Amino acid sequence: MIRSLFSTRTLTTVAAFAVMFICADMASAQDSGRSLIDLTSYFGVGLVVIGAALGISRLASAAYEGMSRQPEVAGSIQTAMIIAAALIEGFTFYALFICSSK
Repeated sequence: MIRSLFSTRTLTTVAAFAVMFICADMASAQDSGRSLIDLTSYFGVGLVVIGAALGISRLASAAYEGMSRQPEVAGSIQTAMIIAAALIEGFTFYALFICSSK
């Protein structure tokens, strides 16, 4: 537990969020209507793309692992993987449409 808490990946994620929150705090403290960063639709689009990439990569990883363990059912696993990936892509396009509309 302690090793995973202090891993490079965890510390990088924490540092990225810290920088984001510091910049957002500085941006909200300004008096003018212009901010340093815009945490609206562009931030939402970035989260959607990252989420979709993680979802499809984990789906493909699990499917390939299942196919390597049981090659006799590789066809059905591949079909289920393609259907699930299409559903993730569809949701991604819908979320990108919602985030990009103003």
